Amino acid sequence: MILSEAYNYGVYFLSANGVDEADFKSLCLCCHLAGIKNNEYEIHKNKDLILMKKFADMLWRIKNGEPLQYVIGRWDFYESEFYVGKGVLIPRPETEELTALVIDNAKKMDSPVIFDLCSGSGCIGISIAKAVPSAMVYCVEKSEKALSYLLKNAEGVPNVRVVNSDINCPSDIKNADIIVSNPPYIKSSEIGSLQSEVQHEPSMALDGGADGLDFYRIIAKKWSGNLKENGMLFLEIGEDQGNEVSVILENSGFKKIEVIKDIYGNNRMVKSVK
Repeated sequence: MILSEAYNYGVYFLSANGVDEADFKSLCLCCHLAGIKNNEYEIHKNKDLILMKKFADMLWRIKNGEPLQYVIGRWDFYESEFYVGKGVLIPRPETEELTALVIDNAKKMDSPVIFDLCSGSGCIGISIAKAVPSAMVYCVEKSEKALSYLLKNAEGVPNVRVVNSDINCPSDIKNADIIVSNPPYIKSSEIGSLQSEVQHEPSMALDGGADGLDFYRIIAKKWSGNLKENGMLFLEIGEDQGNEVSVILENSGFKKIEVIKDIYGNNRMVKSVK
């Protein structure tokens, strides 16, 4: 079976089973198995795809609700590709905006020390480290499952240090120039209503407590002491959490608090200064 035939079958199979974005998911699977980028499909579509059993297995995993990113085993984020799988949060496009914001500010600093809290796959911290070689980036993660992906993704990146720790226990490394985090921020009561694919992701990476704000309180209260005076804190937030997170930060002594919108016009990031 050539690549285009496999693609067409994948679209048919996924569509027939009610899977959304069937064409995109089939394209991603075919190109992954063919070892090419999605935008190279047209060039290679008449070539043989010999891994048909693996393709069929992947289609069934997608049909059963498993996220495309887990099935493929890695996913693009910012300017790199990251290993992902069961037990780690899938990198999302909106988080690229947070990453770019931190990179822009870090490039203005002299050899900055940066903490990436609730690091997960390490997509934020590792992307920053690659873009700012003079920085030293500490990726802090509690989950053993997520840690396995974080360690794999950090291989070969000399200015990244992986820290296996709960953010309830701040590091003894002080004087950070920047702290960044995409913490769990979904209300506990809303976890069960998330779309089926998200249900496959680890609840500990999603559940922000009764009001979704538990981790912002922890970071503001327990990690401010790890920041230099005038050090910067960058947080990803839910689109309706800007005011509440701003109040938490203000009550913890942060200043110059700014809620920043993403490219879709939704409140998505908070920037503040110690």
